[in-house]
Amino acid sequence: MRSLRNCISSLLLVVPLFLLYLPQVQALHESDVGVVDWHKELIGVPLAGALATAPIFHRVGETSVILTATGNNVLAALNPGNGSIVWRHVHEAEDRIAGFYKHGNLVATLSGPGGSTLRTYDVLKGTLMLEKRLHSPESGHLSEPHHFGKFVTFSPDGQYAYVLTNGHTISKINSLTGKVDWIWSSEDKTSLIIYSKVVVAPTAIYVIGVSKSIASFTLHAVALSPVEGDILSTRDFPSSISDAFTGFLTLSGSITTAPQVVWFEEGSIKSIVLTAILNVKVTTVNHSKFERILDVGVSGQAHFVAVHTDGSARVMGSQFDRPGLKSLGEFTKSNDMVEPIYAAGVDEHDQVYVSRVYWAPSIMKAKADVLSTRSATEKSLTSIEIPFDTRTHGILGHVTMDGSASSGTVVRTLIMTSTGAIQLWKRGDLQWTREEGLAATVVAEFVELPEQVQTSVRGDGEESFLSRVVRQIGDAQNFPQYLVNFARRFATGSYASPSSPATASSSEPLARDTFGLRQVVVAATLFGKVYGIDSGNGNILWSRVMGLGWAGEVGGQIQPMKLFVIKAVGDPDRPNDEGGSGPQVALVAQRRADNSLVDTVLFHIDPLTGEEIARQVRDDDEELKQLTEEENVLQGIDVVSGPVVEAYLMAAGDSKMVVMLDEYLQVYLYPDNPTTKAAFAKHASTLHFPLRANTPNGQRRLVGHQVALNPSLSDRYVGYSTWTLSLPEGEDVKTIIPAAKGPVASIGKVLGNRTTLYKYLNPRLFVLLTAPHSAGPAASGSTGKKGEKPAPKTCGVYIVDSAKGTVVYRATLPPVDGISCDVKAVLADNWLVYHYYDDEFSGEGKTKGWKMVSVELYEGKGIDEKTMSSDMSSFKRESADVLSIEQSYIFPHAITALATTSTKFGITTKDLIVATQTDQIQSIHRRLLNPRRPNRKVTAEEQEEFLIPYEPVLFYDPKRVLSHGYQVANAQRIITTPTVLESTSLVFVYGLDMFLTRVAPSNTFDVLSENFNKVQLVLTVSALAAAIIFTKPMVRRKRLREKWYQ
Repeated sequence: MRSLRNCISSLLLVVPLFLLYLPQVQALHESDVGVVDWHKELIGVPLAGALATAPIFHRVGETSVILTATGNNVLAALNPGNGSIVWRHVHEAEDRIAGFYKHGNLVATLSGPGGSTLRTYDVLKGTLMLEKRLHSPESGHLSEPHHFGKFVTFSPDGQYAYVLTNGHTISKINSLTGKVDWIWSSEDKTSLIIYSKVVVAPTAIYVIGVSKSIASFTLHAVALSPVEGDILSTRDFPSSISDAFTGFLTLSGSITTAPQVVWFEEGSIKSIVLTAILNVKVTTVNHSKFERILDVGVSGQAHFVAVHTDGSARVMGSQFDRPGLKSLGEFTKSNDMVEPIYAAGVDEHDQVYVSRVYWAPSIMKAKADVLSTRSATEKSLTSIEIPFDTRTHGILGHVTMDGSASSGTVVRTLIMTSTGAIQLWKRGDLQWTREEGLAATVVAEFVELPEQVQTSVRGDGEESFLSRVVRQIGDAQNFPQYLVNFARRFATGSYASPSSPATASSSEPLARDTFGLRQVVVAATLFGKVYGIDSGNGNILWSRVMGLGWAGEVGGQIQPMKLFVIKAVGDPDRPNDEGGSGPQVALVAQRRADNSLVDTVLFHIDPLTGEEIARQVRDDDEELKQLTEEENVLQGIDVVSGPVVEAYLMAAGDSKMVVMLDEYLQVYLYPDNPTTKAAFAKHASTLHFPLRANTPNGQRRLVGHQVALNPSLSDRYVGYSTWTLSLPEGEDVKTIIPAAKGPVASIGKVLGNRTTLYKYLNPRLFVLLTAPHSAGPAASGSTGKKGEKPAPKTCGVYIVDSAKGTVVYRATLPPVDGISCDVKAVLADNWLVYHYYDDEFSGEGKTKGWKMVSVELYEGKGIDEKTMSSDMSSFKRESADVLSIEQSYIFPHAITALATTSTKFGITTKDLIVATQTDQIQSIHRRLLNPRRPNRKVTAEEQEEFLIPYEPVLFYDPKRVLSHGYQVANAQRIITTPTVLESTSLVFVYGLDMFLTRVAPSNTFDVLSENFNKVQLVLTVSALAAAIIFTKPMVRRKRLREKWYQ
């Protein structure tokens, strides 16, 4: 009997734990992949500033790819046929790509400081063939541009790679095994001589560089033995090169011909032929005056472009049979030409094609003049018109091309635009476009869609009775079809479900779906473009270029700062609202001109169409008005003549406004009208905000502010300091993280013993992250006062009340390698989670690795203490009475971003969404991060709270990986938004890639399951109805008989 009772008690303990883990084992079904989520794989905007990283066509046999390195530190190969990614390799942030160098079926890269790491890949498959560390990153020489002083070239058979690193070291390396045959290093390792080119010849390996002189650079060359690496000869050539990066180039053709070095010097072009003893004379090109020389990527075929001062240009090449250069073709001067770009390519027979691509204002198209030089006597110039859309993609940025021997002219032209797009054109036809600017997204927000308007009813009150009857009869003609469809849906169960695709016809206007799963993601990038993305499938609904305004005359760029939804679906209409009744967003950006002037501009946009709701154009400037309307470029509104230090969205009653603070802490509002001014004046006293301020020793501190109006001095509210947070010595302000906003369904947590812990819900809280001060004694390792030890270097996590600077919670963390702090944190309601790396593993019970800490804040100093923190003033004594409960866990991975889910009413349990450095998006259940998990066997009362025993490790659970098979690389931010379903939240992740999915932390409790048997329900109800109808007369007769016998 006792054993039976023990068995029953064991079952009572196991069953609740099993039920607790049920929500955690909900995995994404294979059939839902690509339906409830989508993944946009990107490579980033190509680094077109140098040939070592710019896109280039490369052909292996009959297959060709486009190779490129990008600003997101990615090496990638694209399919020229459709623009898809053939393969890509994402490098770590500290392993910056210096350049890639192709040869046959291999492509080599140098990365890291000074080119510390060499890798070779298979061109067509992207397979890593070799990875070799050439020197330690600490000994690498930093240079700008990063590719300078680094180079890789191959022997003709591809067996050996000659690698230049640090600007002075050459290594001969077997490209397959990585074996180093020899290393040569320059005796002068200072910055006086820097080598940047390597040329392979049968008799010598030539290392070309420049030596610094008083006013210019002098060409320097070294000839090395290919077998032993010994110096054969070295020489400085009489030269005066003004640009060490682009002022000279090397030409090499057939292995039987000697290579040459060409440089530009004071309007003329000079060259030398390289020999093993370097005893050659300098020759000069006898043509009109030149402006510059350009390496267009065909120096390996002994071709380059020389530009004259009058705007014309020549294709130059080696003569091979004797020293000097010859002209292979000419591009004449054109008056209908804006900033020409020169590019070149080769066909399958290694024949060279050179093009000049430019914008032609007379035809409002781009033109490509293509020069083909098949032989000394056969030359042809072809002109191709390219209908490039400058309204959508900005201006031409960089061009590369591919040739075709069969057609005798260019068949493919690859164009990079100023907005970050990559386009491939076949003659004048656009083949595909990749919006790689999305990899540089700075800010993004969800915008809910309005419901679809089914009918339009006259609202003038003049509709007659007869007209109303006729209209209603017409509306009722679809009622039979509606009944048929309803019956079919009910019988077959073909209702919309949370796992249904949230898509709609492209011909229909944007409208909300049944559960609000379809929304618009508005994203702004560093390349001056705003996108509207369909959350249902990731398609781009619209895109707009942000205009430079006055800075367009001198050049500049737009840097987005903040994006706010200033009007959402359901918000009341504002008086004199130009945007109508639909949703609206406001993008605050800084316009930085090339002449160093900075101002702040605001773009007021309709998120459904991308149209500009309000713009600032002078009434007398009719030409600019017409231009902006035709080009559909966002002009924006100049709101601040200078930079802004911070911007906020303030909700005051029914009004939403953007509050901006300039460098003098003056307040600017948008919209700036009597309604918003009155609303702001009413609530100005409740506005508290922290700002970073510098101290005389360079350390930043945190200062709280409020705003006040002094009519005698200014007509604007001005911020003034109210408190200063004193940080420990050596700590510096790193990041300010605002608390996540959202509804709170419960203000307390009822425990198993029927007592309550009331949540600390102070709406003025924010998270402060600190790091060691780089200029302080703690960071430098020196002592402050004589005989005193320096303060230890620490990282800090603070929860601060913005009203008076009270520190509600504080934690001190160790820095990574004693220098940097890689801490990620999020605060939602009364729940703080932060993640950091702990390398202090000395002592019992400590370990080295990534840790995640969960903290919950409650009112008072114990249970059943209620202080009404959500409504209480921060200046009351009770506001500082906070109970913090925390627990730390070991997390298996580093993370790059984290956020919590958000729902419509805040009833659903919040899950933690994290992006790991393993390129996965993972969901962690709130119960696993409950800091009250007991470090023992749970009691009966704790079982009622669904508490589980504490385990120090948050094990990796593949069922909780939201991205399943997708590799979501370099995620930088996670944003979540509610849907119409309380159970479901949308999660959007952006960084290098973009990823969107749906999560239901507490399962879809508000929707019937998809496998719910609706047919059985209909049959059951029908059978019950039939039974009632059949038995009702029987019951009536029975009661009648009973009355006769009573």
